[in-house]
Amino acid sequence: MTASSDRAFAADYPALWPLGTRWDDNDHYGHVNNVTYYSYFDTAVNGWLMQTTGVDIRNLPAIGVVAETSCRYHRELSFPDALQVGLSVEKLGTRSIVYALALFREAPDDQLELAATGRFVHVYVDAETRKPVAIPTEIESAARTLVIPS
Repeated sequence: MTASSDRAFAADYPALWPLGTRWDDNDHYGHVNNVTYYSYFDTAVNGWLMQTTGVDIRNLPAIGVVAETSCRYHRELSFPDALQVGLSVEKLGTRSIVYALALFREAPDDQLELAATGRFVHVYVDAETRKPVAIPTEIESAARTLVIPS
């Protein structure tokens, strides 16, 4: 069980990243397909990092590759739902970051309804050799603002 599964409210996350569902996110069952939730998490983490650092993280000498992911589904989503992705850091190491994430659906009454909780582990590697390296300073500083005390 991830730490994010204990955080069911948007206020439990230091940052929120807005996203909209897309027409093609829905599958034949009429709801957002399960694999798309991972895309939302990935988009939110990397978008937030780029906005917060002011750096195009794709151009850094070290890149964060996903080493582990998980998702627990709490509520269906469907196009045209508007979302907020809650971001927090469960563990900030020297070469990796463990993100605890949540997807919230914007309800008509301006409430945020929990739809999923997840976990992403980014391991930083040299962009050319793909060998593990230290987290770039810009990324580490930004990630530190998301750390939730245990």
